[in-house]
Amino acid sequence: MRHPDFLLGVATAAYQIEGAVAEDGRLPSIWDTFSATPGKVLHGDTGAVACDHYHRWEEDVDLLASLNVDAYRLSIAWPRVMDAAGRPNEKGLAFYRQLLQKLKDHGIRTSVTLYHWDLPQHLEDAGGWRNRATAQRFAEYADLVSRELAGLVDFWSTLNEPWCSAMLGYGTGHHAPGQADLLAANEAMHHLLLGHGLALAAMRRNDPGSQKGIVVNVGRGTTDGATPADVRAAQLFELQHNDWVLDPLLRGEYPAVLHDELWPAARPPVLEGDLAIIGAPLDFLGINYYFRTNVRADGQGGYVEVPLAGVERTQMGWEVYPDGLRDLLIGFQRRYANLPPIYITENGMASDDRVVDGAVIDRQRIAYLNRHLAAVDEALKAGVDVRGYYVWSLLDNFEWAYGYERRFGIVHVDYATQRRTPKRSAELIRDFLARRRAGG
Repeated sequence: MRHPDFLLGVATAAYQIEGAVAEDGRLPSIWDTFSATPGKVLHGDTGAVACDHYHRWEEDVDLLASLNVDAYRLSIAWPRVMDAAGRPNEKGLAFYRQLLQKLKDHGIRTSVTLYHWDLPQHLEDAGGWRNRATAQRFAEYADLVSRELAGLVDFWSTLNEPWCSAMLGYGTGHHAPGQADLLAANEAMHHLLLGHGLALAAMRRNDPGSQKGIVVNVGRGTTDGATPADVRAAQLFELQHNDWVLDPLLRGEYPAVLHDELWPAARPPVLEGDLAIIGAPLDFLGINYYFRTNVRADGQGGYVEVPLAGVERTQMGWEVYPDGLRDLLIGFQRRYANLPPIYITENGMASDDRVVDGAVIDRQRIAYLNRHLAAVDEALKAGVDVRGYYVWSLLDNFEWAYGYERRFGIVHVDYATQRRTPKRSAELIRDFLARRRAGG
């Protein structure tokens, strides 16, 4: 962790902070539609205003600079930069160009994700990620943006958490577009990964000086059961949560067990040449980690979640389990001979934070971050090539189906006034990075 090139940064995503959903030519996204649908998002919240970052971006970059962070991870809103015919929207592109330039002026490394879940609604109307053509549309979007913003981005990520886009968006209906069909989830996953591979090729042509990769969310599966079937259940959990994404990216194949045992009626629509495109070499792999899941055998060859009692949990109900991050990183190192350098692109927790006498003392978050950084350090000492860590998130924001109730930020946002108040965690990060820069 003391390596001088190890990046410490913070992260956000466009729909969660920008607001301004109908300004300067931005088109509707699936999350505009989903959050406006009664019953889909807690309290009926939407991203229409969010943190108003679209209008307050200069203030927010100054805030970032004041925290001394090495790097900032953000996403581009696809509906903001292209019209329905695929033509560039200059006002939207100008917003990101100015934002990235100001970050560069402050010496902050830029990490840009092209797809953080806000698919243009017109593409969903044509079938969304179930439609193979969406992968090509994504490649065209990546081609445009990487040409327009070449030289301003240090790290390009094609997708954020394709597991969530596919499974939560198309498999369970918990996220936009709200479909609940396991076959649809497998179709969506394949076309997301195909889009990733097609986009990589375009980005390498347009911006050769940058690093290119993808961001995946991973989950640690364990069991407190005592039977071989319970042990197998934990393996199956990780197979569908991790290997479903990482095997095609790093091995050029989908896990056979997944479709032979767990999902025999739901297979990806693979055409000749697809897996070679998906498995194109990566410059880095982004890993998002938050919690573990305890499972047992369900008696039908699968698994069922069985929450553990007496463990520490966050406001999301997620167990605090730093060892899971260490164990997964070491496991990936053993499983994948071609594992690229890793950045922890998201790690953090939600808590019910309140401003009291002008301050937010978020003790649980401070302990959470310290313990997860220690887990990363253990993975480094075990030989895993981890090169950076981004806290999720810079700002309290729109937490998808949970709306504004769950606060992940190291900076508190009063949504009525848009006042930003750095929490104690932010102050400690600021002070630590100041000492590191001073050589202390």
